[in-house]
Amino acid sequence: MLNRRTFAFGLGASVLSSHAQSLSDVAQLSLSQAAARLRNRQTTPTALVEACLSRIEVYQPKLNAYITVLKESALAQAREAEAEIKAGRDRGPLHGIPIALKDNIDTAGVRTTAASAVFDNRVPTEDAEVTRKLKAAGAILLGKLNLHEFANGGTSATSYFGPVRNPWALARHPGGSSGGSAAAVSADLCFGALGTDTGGSIRTPSSYCSIVGLKPTYGLVSIRGIVPLALSRDHCGPMTKTVEDAAVMLNHLAGYDRLDITSVNHPREDYVALIKQPVKGLRIGVPRVPYFDHLDADVAKAVEGAIARIAGMTAGVKEVLLPSTRGTSGGGEMYAYHEEYFEQGKSLYQIPVRRNLERGKDARAYEYIQAMWKLQLLRRTIDDAFSSQNVDLMILPTRRRTPRTVNDSIKRELSEKPRNPELENPADFNAYGIPALSVPCGFGTEGMPIGLMIVGPNFSDGRVLALGHSYERATEWHQRKPNLRPDTPVPMLANTDEG
Repeated sequence: MLNRRTFAFGLGASVLSSHAQSLSDVAQLSLSQAAARLRNRQTTPTALVEACLSRIEVYQPKLNAYITVLKESALAQAREAEAEIKAGRDRGPLHGIPIALKDNIDTAGVRTTAASAVFDNRVPTEDAEVTRKLKAAGAILLGKLNLHEFANGGTSATSYFGPVRNPWALARHPGGSSGGSAAAVSADLCFGALGTDTGGSIRTPSSYCSIVGLKPTYGLVSIRGIVPLALSRDHCGPMTKTVEDAAVMLNHLAGYDRLDITSVNHPREDYVALIKQPVKGLRIGVPRVPYFDHLDADVAKAVEGAIARIAGMTAGVKEVLLPSTRGTSGGGEMYAYHEEYFEQGKSLYQIPVRRNLERGKDARAYEYIQAMWKLQLLRRTIDDAFSSQNVDLMILPTRRRTPRTVNDSIKRELSEKPRNPELENPADFNAYGIPALSVPCGFGTEGMPIGLMIVGPNFSDGRVLALGHSYERATEWHQRKPNLRPDTPVPMLANTDEG
């Protein structure tokens, strides 16, 4: 159903001119670098928007990262930001920076589809709280990003608007459900993005696309105005090119929202300042069981290398254990939001998501309540796993393998054959509710990115970011760019009968 995508210009396959190449170079800046250039009058918000739009025109047909591109609106916002900055009304480091939002995050007056035919014509009248905060900080909304339908999967191959492709290998999926966000950041189609994470949906695509993705502490960032997957595990966070960029965005995203029942009233912190804290004295735990089981050889090599590097940067590493999350997931939570829509038009849902929702339809209330009791106890006690084992943070593979092809993913998702969950390592940390950061830590023999996950106790987001920042500065993985060119061919999709 690719004809339902909204663009404010016609997308072409033209080869980059020298001017466009210059714009492409600008688009490769990190968010923090772009912000510094704005403050030093070395560039303008309009130039930043034009740089992103230039790359979108060339690479959107290959990646399918966007559902809606707001060309004219973004340029108008850029002119307004430029005038404000010139007049001395600088709102901070996000002022004039083009960002994009996963398309399950409400935007007033802009279609928000959750990548589903169910919401094909849905136009919210109010912004999500995170949208409002980014606008208040002066960020420019460049567009809305593709995702796995209703965030209900880990590949971004199942979408009403067609699958998202991985910039590092167009035949592969980028992970999910925030696949469009990761692909857009990795391919320099925006300077930063927001994703959502219920079982790994920020960290998995960040790992697979070699970018930085942060799932903050549960309740630190408001999720009001975001189409829910499972409210008890939903998080929203930044997806960026560097850890510093994630800290910049978190500074503006974090904060209590009394109208959000998941929000926690935590004292405000300066995460940009906190990433500069020393990490030499940090004690690091490595939870090998079960998170290192059945690792791909490439992933094992990259992660062990990262562990050795971090051991030399800190007070050392040791093996630790984390408590089981078994029994903390109550059936029916996903279905609760969809009940009305599903009963009125279940045929509008993609087959894999329809099947998932059907499974939750007959959930028993007492089983859900028992699961929520276990979940709340786990969250109250998870910090003990750090203090009792005398560690400050833990590190582990973000994912145990590199991504499959888009075609294989679609085939598997359409099949009714039972399979292992796509989200594996990351999902436990949604149950724990603790901060979890994925940073690039290497590449496999086929050139696919590999991520390292850094986790800490509740509200240790600044410390988690600090270790990620120090590791990033000690390595060069985040500096590599996908070998994506205007003439890179797009593999054909296999024929599938979705019924």
